[in-house]
Amino acid sequence: MDIVAKAWKKKKLPKKILAIRLHAMGDVIITLPYLQYLRNNLPSSIRIDYLTLEESAAIPKNIFLFNKVFKIRGGRNFYKQLFFACLLLPKLFFYRYDMVLDLQDAFISRLVRKVLLPNAWTTFDRFSPIPAGERTRLTMEAIGLGKINAFTHFTLKNELGIEGLLQTNGWQNNNELIILNPAGAFPTRNWPMENYISFAKLWAQEFPQTQFLVLGINTVAEKADYFKSQLGERLINLVNKTTPAQAFAIIQRIKLVLTEDSGLMHMAWVSGVSTLAIFGSTRGFHARPLGEKSFLFDSSDLLCGNCMLEICKFGDNHCLTRYTPEMIFKRALELV
Repeated sequence: MDIVAKAWKKKKLPKKILAIRLHAMGDVIITLPYLQYLRNNLPSSIRIDYLTLEESAAIPKNIFLFNKVFKIRGGRNFYKQLFFACLLLPKLFFYRYDMVLDLQDAFISRLVRKVLLPNAWTTFDRFSPIPAGERTRLTMEAIGLGKINAFTHFTLKNELGIEGLLQTNGWQNNNELIILNPAGAFPTRNWPMENYISFAKLWAQEFPQTQFLVLGINTVAEKADYFKSQLGERLINLVNKTTPAQAFAIIQRIKLVLTEDSGLMHMAWVSGVSTLAIFGSTRGFHARPLGEKSFLFDSSDLLCGNCMLEICKFGDNHCLTRYTPEMIFKRALELV
């Protein structure tokens, strides 16, 4: 792994640290357990701030971790992002950061780091073939403040009304909650819908006091409707009904997340929730969930595995269909 860094050499600890991760939401989430570990192991007097895009700021702002979260406006337009980042630079420079953790390594994050002239800095290796969480950890260790691990317990500033939201949408008797997350971006990343239903029925037979939950946006709306038609009152459909911060708050209460490759998967494993991921064409070595409570079924053992294609060239999605509901159910039992 190729980390470029200027380590902290002074005997005294730094007083002010800025961490940068701009996008995407899942990648922002991945940085949080390692930064929480750093926060827990430094004196409370040390300032730790965070710089991200406006669309990714809600979750960092709703946990007790950072002194301040700075937001860059501009949506997905690079030139607008650059404009608003430049407007923000004088305010950032005012804080005189001793240390910058560039967990993005892109043009804007490098610009910010260079303008701030910190005594120590480190940059993320975007291309190393190891999981993003591990790259984040090693990037932070390179700054010279000692060993970094993942701390997967977050304290929320606000529960954001999630209990009422769940009850309004059908949560009964404080049943245990299992998330079904068919949110893979392409057909080659989608486990068959009927397999989710079979898994849910196997689980409900073993654990009757369980309900299933779907979160997300329009891309999973049709799938959530299908789940509802098959599972009835056992399915809580919160598609398009939560903010990212509310989704993160809900995940803190979940028993198990059965998921394809998505940002919600990262929300789960960084929170220490049992996370069972099923990857098809995704390169598992880059995006996999980490930690003792996570397990990944992927395609790396196949000659055509990790293909990153949107449509299977053989037409059968064998990398996913070979994983039966019974196999997934057995592994889920072991995981929880």
